[in-house]
Amino acid sequence: MKKSQLTKENRTTLIISLGDPAGIGTEITLKALGSKNLNKNIKPLLVGCKDNIHETYSKLIKHGIDNIPDPNKLHIIDIPLENKVIPGIVDKYTGSASFKWLLNATNILLEGKANALVTAPISKIAWHKAGHKFAGQTELLGKLTNKKTSMLFTAISPNNGWRFNTLLTTTHIPFNKINDTLTKELIRHKLDTLLNFCRKFKEKPSIQIAGLNPHAGEEGKIGMEEQNLIIPILNEWKLDNPDIKIIGPIPPDTCWISSVNAWNGASIKNNAPDGILALYHDQGLIPVKLIAFDEAVNTTLGLPFVRTSPDHGTALDIAGMFKAREKSMVAAMNNALLLSQ
Repeated sequence: MKKSQLTKENRTTLIISLGDPAGIGTEITLKALGSKNLNKNIKPLLVGCKDNIHETYSKLIKHGIDNIPDPNKLHIIDIPLENKVIPGIVDKYTGSASFKWLLNATNILLEGKANALVTAPISKIAWHKAGHKFAGQTELLGKLTNKKTSMLFTAISPNNGWRFNTLLTTTHIPFNKINDTLTKELIRHKLDTLLNFCRKFKEKPSIQIAGLNPHAGEEGKIGMEEQNLIIPILNEWKLDNPDIKIIGPIPPDTCWISSVNAWNGASIKNNAPDGILALYHDQGLIPVKLIAFDEAVNTTLGLPFVRTSPDHGTALDIAGMFKAREKSMVAAMNNALLLSQ
């Protein structure tokens, strides 16, 4: 899909797949669309159940939340629910719905009718109950587009405007498969991917890579992965990218400390890296959510279109209580527009 094929209006259209209907997806989408912090150039196209959207809207109004758009004024691709939904309870019907919504949203992108996709959270358990054995939305999008995808989390500090980026080398795999999955080819690909993303905002970004073992292996005393795999890869990568500052492997328990400081204070933000490569899912997600839970955005790299998502899940424990925060959804929408231009 080439940008030249898109009309001016389509370039600012965001396709929004509403996620699991038993979760908070529709709630945070409506709240985000009414937020004063949302880019006013965004033209949303919602993919979900129109009746469910109207019902959520009515309940939000009854709870005193009135700074949200009237669904009658929104563009909606209506794919009705097959069964009544109980907030907080996922089943095969909610899984089937969120899967269909994402499929239809993706088709709109592949037809060249928009430039970016924003996905509300889904339940992997519900997908499995519905017979869809994907580890998550990222993996499905990779299959639908036949592309090698990467999961990156990006956030802009509200304190000073500094951009915080963490890319995951491995994503939704069991812990005992991480070691076998980490290969030279994979790590080099992720380093290249992270560099290309960071270069959207800085010509010569700096990059850090976290170690796999405690203390980054402590020179082989606590694991040999750093000595045998990671350090040789970094040395080779440095020769191919001599103008890029790359540091690592850094002990995982200290790798994100400079990012915490940069997030909180403008005077030291230049000491922090522009991007960090985490070697597995939770190694990267724990610091990301501690540092920037409300602002972080899940961004899928490698697709033929931009895809972003809030950094949180379906929040089934508060679904239907109408107290979910929409800040990460607002950030997802704003970043989707920014990255797609």
